[in-house]
Amino acid sequence: LRANIRTDYIRYTFSMSVLPPVRRDRIIAQLPQYFRKEAALHTKEDFNNKVKTACQEQRTGTVGFKISKVIVVGDLAVGKTCLINRFCKDAFDKNYKATIGVDFEMERFEVLGVPFSLQLWDTAGQERFKCIASTYYRGAQVVIIVFDVNDVASLGHVRQWLEDALKENDPTAVQLFLVGTKKDLSSPAQYSQIEQDALKLAQEIRAEYWAVSSLTGENVREFFFRVASLAFETNVLAELEKSGSRQIGDVVSEFVGPQPPGGNCCCRCRLGNFNNAS
Repeated sequence: LRANIRTDYIRYTFSMSVLPPVRRDRIIAQLPQYFRKEAALHTKEDFNNKVKTACQEQRTGTVGFKISKVIVVGDLAVGKTCLINRFCKDAFDKNYKATIGVDFEMERFEVLGVPFSLQLWDTAGQERFKCIASTYYRGAQVVIIVFDVNDVASLGHVRQWLEDALKENDPTAVQLFLVGTKKDLSSPAQYSQIEQDALKLAQEIRAEYWAVSSLTGENVREFFFRVASLAFETNVLAELEKSGSRQIGDVVSEFVGPQPPGGNCCCRCRLGNFNNAS
């Protein structure tokens, strides 16, 4: 297993050095808006002025890659993998196998002219794999807690998932998102009821609330653009504060998060995949 992960790390490092241009549909020039005003991380209509100015000054210079780690947690079968696959691959497979350990995708953006990437860590929802998945929670800038809008119990487990994620991170340095999936399977009346409960919970845990459908793609792109934009803004503001007079392109963000034995992984790898999902 260590040899395989080491090989994956070499592939990942090589791939980061030969990345193609950012896809045209991953370019963000304006701040995407929230889903519900009453449960938003902030309600500003545009990026912070300091961030916009810093990015404008870098458009003719060399800008290092900036990366934010995102962990996606939640009960088994709430749709975490489907959510990520819909955005990253524009695909939906209802017959997918349960995640074993941890998977991740690297999704690249250009925000205000600056290259920026999200590491999307897809964690196992099964109890027996929690010890593996929780190892990779550390170093997250964003925590996405997923529940099924048709399963009240999965919403009830949100606080426990949040507690587990924050054990490995600074609660003051993490942006939280609460995401209800499978909206297409819910009637308007059913959804309205659970949305009220979800909004209340989101306000209590200070998370931004979204509802999506990975089957139809409803709100999926908008959600991830919002995540990328807010993570980018927070990242740049933190670097400006840290670097003082230095420009944001002078520092290349390090690959964040815990290191698997022997190194990191390639852009799509399966960690802890040493048992069958039986």
